[in-house]
Amino acid sequence: MFKRQKFKRVQISETVTLKSGLEELIFNYLTDNNCMFVYEGKKIAYFQPAIKKTYTPDFPINNAFIIETKGAFNSADRKKMRTIKTQNPKLDIRLIFSNSNTKIGKKSKTTYGKWCTMFGFPFHCIASTKETFPKKWLDEIKSKQKGITNGKTRN
Repeated sequence: MFKRQKFKRVQISETVTLKSGLEELIFNYLTDNNCMFVYEGKKIAYFQPAIKKTYTPDFPINNAFIIETKGAFNSADRKKMRTIKTQNPKLDIRLIFSNSNTKIGKKSKTTYGKWCTMFGFPFHCIASTKETFPKKWLDEIKSKQKGITNGKTRN
């Protein structure tokens, strides 16, 4: 019996396989702009009641913040993000959505973007801005990485 692959896999190099086209878009943007990061290069411990888990962010940007890309933002992902933020309040986690105007559920009026605003997560919407990555965030990365030469820009 054929087992369906969970994600669209995108092979970037021998050691890096991205999980979606959106991750590929952001990976290429950060790489083209010489931002220092290692794809999924960080593990963050967090606890669900009685269960220790780890979160592997998509793009932990050296000396700056964490970028998580989301096409779909399901209930489990939303719960995980809130739990991680509660248990790691110093982390600056930012989300990039294909479309932040997508509703979190069929009957809900809450969109991905509104959810982020409610729970204090900065976010960017590619669909509404027609920009892959916010220039303000890129400027912030460049500012925080100024003078650093020993970081990785590619995997």
